[in-house]
Amino acid sequence: MKKNRLLLLLAVLLIMVPLWWARGSEFGGTDDQAEKAIQLLHPHYRPWFESIFTPPGGEVETLLFSLQAALGAGVIGYVIGVYKGRSERKSSHDSRV
Repeated sequence: MKKNRLLLLLAVLLIMVPLWWARGSEFGGTDDQAEKAIQLLHPHYRPWFESIFTPPGGEVETLLFSLQAALGAGVIGYVIGVYKGRSERKSSHDSRV
């Protein structure tokens, strides 16, 4: 139980310390930073293509990103479960033989 509390405290610290350290800072996305860097280095740069779909708002963009993360986590969990199941079946089959 004490170990769980320590891990929870460490997780909270990992979240809170960077936010405290950078308080008052503006959190911008890497896409914006890359666009500014490209404009600075090569002002006449033209993109190769345009976006197919632009979300109507920041909330929708966050929702789509969250759904993508959940889908990815589900796929990873499924693959881990399949391999673990195969391993357990193989070990139980080997122990019976």
